[in-house]
Amino acid sequence: MTPDIATPAISPRSRKLVKASKVARLKPKKKCCKSKPRCTKCPVVVHKMQKAEHHGLSEKELKKVLHRARAH
Repeated sequence: MTPDIATPAISPRSRKLVKASKVARLKPKKKCCKSKPRCTKCPVVVHKMQKAEHHGLSEKELKKVLHRARAH
């Protein structure tokens, strides 16, 4: 079974749900900790989300990109 893609990411500090479209506008951490799954503010995740948002993907597609970026 595949994991639930529809659940939004959780902000690391405040533990609030973050929409996939807002992840691209977060300020990334200085260094990636390389934990699995990658945290939402990881520079790798933020950069991949910025690229996806720049291509004009919908919110549903951004959720899928976020899921893949964090799982990688």
